[in-house]
Amino acid sequence: MEVVEEAVPSLLIEVCVDSVESAVNAVHGGADRLEVCASLGVGGGTTPSLGLLRSIQKAVKDTVPLMVMIRPRVGDFRYSHHELDVMLSDIASFKELGVRGFVVGALSEDGRVDIETMKRGHAARAPESVTTLERLFDAAKQMTGHDLWGLTLMPGSGINSKTIGPVVEHLLPKGLREIHLSGGRWAESHMHFRRDGMGFGASPENEWRNWKTSRKEMQRVREAGDFAWDTYWDKITSQQDRPINKASSET
Repeated sequence: MEVVEEAVPSLLIEVCVDSVESAVNAVHGGADRLEVCASLGVGGGTTPSLGLLRSIQKAVKDTVPLMVMIRPRVGDFRYSHHELDVMLSDIASFKELGVRGFVVGALSEDGRVDIETMKRGHAARAPESVTTLERLFDAAKQMTGHDLWGLTLMPGSGINSKTIGPVVEHLLPKGLREIHLSGGRWAESHMHFRRDGMGFGASPENEWRNWKTSRKEMQRVREAGDFAWDTYWDKITSQQDRPINKASSET
């Protein structure tokens, strides 16, 4: 029996942003969905403020759906019961603003997915989008065999305009449908006053810079991703359109 692979319209690109400017740049650069965070440049992202989410909603309107990161601090993904209470409270607050869903994850002490904590987060955010496990997989030693509520895996670390082509080419046959990136870079600050020795937690060369998503980089990512995507599906379509050899089909 011949298996026909059904084409998907386009590659979904999710961009994590931590400012209104980055959100606008991402959308204009071709993002299909935004993940709203805080402190992307230092610590990999934490829970954003309500004010930031409202401002991004106002700026991008209904052009793309918004996911919200729920991460109370930088560091590992083993959370205390106090931190979990903070996370559940944040989810309750953001639900009132009509977001698409939440990005949240938790690990046990031995590096496994903390199923019980994830169930509590899942129950708190329902019926919004399925909980997404992100960077915790980089740290997790072993995945459990539990059904994590329709989990979708997205390549995310190191995705840029130079790497997206090979990533799409190699992972599309394995079911790739979405990717995740920031498209960001450190941009120079407009401040003239800079006190020597004063630090803000970033690396020394970036202490007086701001993390921003680049519209030009996102446009390059969109173009390179779409080219690799279309090339793959054009090849699949041409193979499926070829006449089947009768002799081989009857064997």
